[in-house]
Amino acid sequence: MELGDYIAAVPDFPVPGVAFKDITPLLAEPEAFRRSVDGLLELCRDWPVDRIAAFDARGFLWGAPMAYLRGVPLVPVRKTGRLPRATVGESYQGEYAPETVEIHDDAVTAGDSVLLVDDVIATGGAMRAGVRLVERLGGTVVGCVSVVRLTGLGAAEQLSGYRVASLREYRAPRG
Repeated sequence: MELGDYIAAVPDFPVPGVAFKDITPLLAEPEAFRRSVDGLLELCRDWPVDRIAAFDARGFLWGAPMAYLRGVPLVPVRKTGRLPRATVGESYQGEYAPETVEIHDDAVTAGDSVLLVDDVIATGGAMRAGVRLVERLGGTVVGCVSVVRLTGLGAAEQLSGYRVASLREYRAPRG
């Protein structure tokens, strides 16, 4: 089974010139989804992980089963204003607009090894914001994993010095 067969390119979404990578066909096929979760777990099999931090909202789809199967806590990385207790936040320039993500201020403790998980790494801005949040709370980022990575949009620079792994890579068209 080739996971790329379950990732659809949607031209000119959400803006002209963007070829959006749609993972919903992968979610609609249970075996493909299972293989994607297993594949992400395999990418980081030997990494020491105390917690998995997953991004709102599609990153939750992979982060939650990964945390369950690894037997570690899940840290939700949410868009600003969505967590009910005290938080720390980090702003960044998203693909289309400025964004802010937050985690609870007690979600990571000093010395924790944290794996960051999302569906797609594009510019690397969200992932870099997650790195900053984990490190601000005293944790160590052991790596950043995603189902899809779009190359050529700056993520390599944003995440320089961190392990980054994905199941599928696509070269983003130059704009």
